[in-house]
Amino acid sequence: MKVSEYIKNGLKNFVENLPPEDYQLLGEAQEKIHKIRCFAKINNDIIEDAKFNSSKRCKKLLSIADFICEKIKNQKLNEIKINDNDILEFFKEEKDREKLIQRLILIKKALGL
Repeated sequence: MKVSEYIKNGLKNFVENLPPEDYQLLGEAQEKIHKIRCFAKINNDIIEDAKFNSSKRCKKLLSIADFICEKIKNQKLNEIKINDNDILEFFKEEKDREKLIQRLILIKKALGL
């Protein structure tokens, strides 16, 4: 899928500023102008829901972060697993792979991975 198609389908997990009530900050990371914050609603050490916000409206960052938020739902808080190849394969139609990888690394830093 192309990032532009993903964005067109709508971001499910983006929040403008503050996280929704009952969500806690999982972490944040910044690289140059790109800053991302990840939040989760946790119940019995399980991530029930995940949200994020970003200071820069980079389509690659927004798409990957949204997709990763979907992937970490129902995972244990201290055992979050993200398969880089699954993420990159999902966005395989996107041309600039290097930027995709950079944004993926940034999001993983925010999650402490």
